[in-house]
Amino acid sequence: MDAKYLILAGVVLVGFISYYFFLRPKSEKTPAEKPVADKGSLALQLQAYERLILLVDRITINHLVSRISYEGLTAREMQLVLTRSIRDEFDYNITQQIYVTPKTWNAVRSLKEKNLLIINQVAALLPAGAGALDLNRALLEYLVQDDKANLHELVSEALSFEAKKLL
Repeated sequence: MDAKYLILAGVVLVGFISYYFFLRPKSEKTPAEKPVADKGSLALQLQAYERLILLVDRITINHLVSRISYEGLTAREMQLVLTRSIRDEFDYNITQQIYVTPKTWNAVRSLKEKNLLIINQVAALLPAGAGALDLNRALLEYLVQDDKANLHELVSEALSFEAKKLL
């Protein structure tokens, strides 16, 4: 009988150890068991947040308008230049999404989509013979009139907040 209890106790102990180390849900792990990011991966995450803050700044409509030369362009050509610039900037930084939270990445992607939408909608309202200067002026007027159009400030703050949580 004593051997049966020893075997039973061994089976229970092996079961407990198996459950504790392999089968229990990950959310039950103690802080000491959670993987700790090494300095290299932390640096990569912080660099990703920096690059995304720069991306947000570069695809902000008023910064695009002031940065891109428009002499001799039609409104339609300027629309294409602005939307291409946004897409190129976004595509260049697309790999940064692996270092940031999905929520943060979605905010950056939403900003890109909203800026493209604004440019295309404002351009669609201009007369056929409008020039690039007309589009730029209309875009800047729209940004001044619509407080919600300045989503870049909110996205920048979210990126900064997330980066500070890593420190």
